[in-house]
Amino acid sequence: MVLTLYGHPSSTCTQLVATVFHEKQVPFELKVISFEKGEHKSANFLAKQPFGQVPYLVGVFVLIFANARCLTLAPNLRPQDDDGYIIYESRAIARYIEEKFAGQGTTLIPKDLKAKGQFEQAASVEASNFDPYVTALYFEKILKPYMGLTPDEATFNALIKKLEAKLDVYDQILSKQKYLGGDEFTAADLFHLPYGSLLPTIGSNAIESRPNVAKWFKSLQDRPSWQAVKDGIASTA
Repeated sequence: MVLTLYGHPSSTCTQLVATVFHEKQVPFELKVISFEKGEHKSANFLAKQPFGQVPYLVGVFVLIFANARCLTLAPNLRPQDDDGYIIYESRAIARYIEEKFAGQGTTLIPKDLKAKGQFEQAASVEASNFDPYVTALYFEKILKPYMGLTPDEATFNALIKKLEAKLDVYDQILSKQKYLGGDEFTAADLFHLPYGSLLPTIGSNAIESRPNVAKWFKSLQDRPSWQAVKDGIASTA
C-alpha cells in the first residue's frame, strides 16, 4: 500500500509525519498543496478535516489526516478508504503509523506497560511545556511579518522567558537519562524536532545554552530521518 502525504515541505507538521515515515521505513508519496490557492479551505477538504490544516495522508485502503496547524485537500480528490476511517493531528498519525507498521523500522512507542507510560508522560510534557511556547514564538516572529502584522517584542520576550524556565526542567531531566521518556528513543523526542529546529531562526538559543538539552537535541537532529526532511521532503515511494 502506497501512502500519499498531502502537505507542504515547509510545514512543521508535514515534516513531523515525514520524519516518522523515514523512522518506520514506510514508503510514501508527497503531493504538495497550495496555501495560496486556499486548497486547505475547500468544502471537500473541510468535510474530512474541519480545521482545514495540513498535512493529511491518503492510502489505498486507509485515509489519514494530520495536525490541526497544517492541513488541506486537493480539489476533486476521491480517496478510496476501506471503512471510512479518518484520523487527523500529526501526533495521532505518528501513533497510528507506529502501530500499523510495528514490525519494521524504529520502534517509536514501547510495548512494555511501564515504558509506554514513560513515553506518554514525555509526550504530554512536550504538548504542555514545549509546543505552546515554540508555536507562539513562531507566530510572533515569523508568521506575523508574513501576514503583514507587527511582532510584539514584549510578548516575544515573555514567551522566551517562559520557554527557558521549562527547558531548565528539561535540562534537569536529561541530566539523568538520555531521552525525555527514559534511556530509549521514542516518538516523544521526535515531536520536538520541527519547531525546536526553528528556534535559532526565531532568535533563541534556549536549547543550545543548556548542555543536557543541547546534547539531546543534537542527537535528534543527527538522525538520518530528520536529515532526510529538514531541507525539503521528497517522495520515497
